[in-house]
Amino acid sequence: MHPIICQIGPLKIYSYGFMLALAFLIATFLATLNSEKHGILTGHIFNFTFTCFLFGIIGSRAFYVIENFSYYSKNPAEIFMLQYGGLSWFGGLILGSVLGLVYLKIKKIPVYQMLDFIAPYLALGQAIGRLGCLLNGCCGGKTIFLPVQAYSALLLFLIFTILIFLQKRPYKPGEIIFSYFFLYSIKRFFIEFWRTDNAIVFHGLTLFQLLSIALFLISSFKLVSLRANRSERSNL
Repeated sequence: MHPIICQIGPLKIYSYGFMLALAFLIATFLATLNSEKHGILTGHIFNFTFTCFLFGIIGSRAFYVIENFSYYSKNPAEIFMLQYGGLSWFGGLILGSVLGLVYLKIKKIPVYQMLDFIAPYLALGQAIGRLGCLLNGCCGGKTIFLPVQAYSALLLFLIFTILIFLQKRPYKPGEIIFSYFFLYSIKRFFIEFWRTDNAIVFHGLTLFQLLSIALFLISSFKLVSLRANRSERSNL
């Protein structure tokens, strides 16, 4: 583990925060390179991703703090110490999505156009962020399965590759983003069996496995509906 990358005098560069920033910069940069091919202005890409990133971090931290309220109620000062890790993807999904959608509505950008385009880069950013978890030593797994953070990162890179491939083929609005949710829910469900930082809450499953099941069902339903509509139109 290398929670601190370097120290310059009193200034410490924490690996977790550094990798989060790097994830945002790399994913956003690559997205802007391809945005105009998809009919999206590069300025909108940065503004949208920054909005989702900022409020995603806030939502992720808030969800994590609520989940571990008994600890943070006794150590309130640590709520703001992000350098030690402690973010929940589902919390970031909720708040980041809400504010991201508000931005799209204000700018009158088609929602699925943006979400389908940005989905692969979201997976890429997550993959880089997981490497930050590996360096920081958080989100770890059982001894025989270490390092689970690296496995998670590899699976997210695979999801990124799959989604880029799907983007290059004809697709209906919504298919790419719901494919991301579908693939991510499967990844997270099984990875949870190897992690040790989340408590069992129901029939041997963690809260995040239950949320993954819900996400899997919703995304599966949407993908089947979209494909059914495509088949019906092709038969007209």
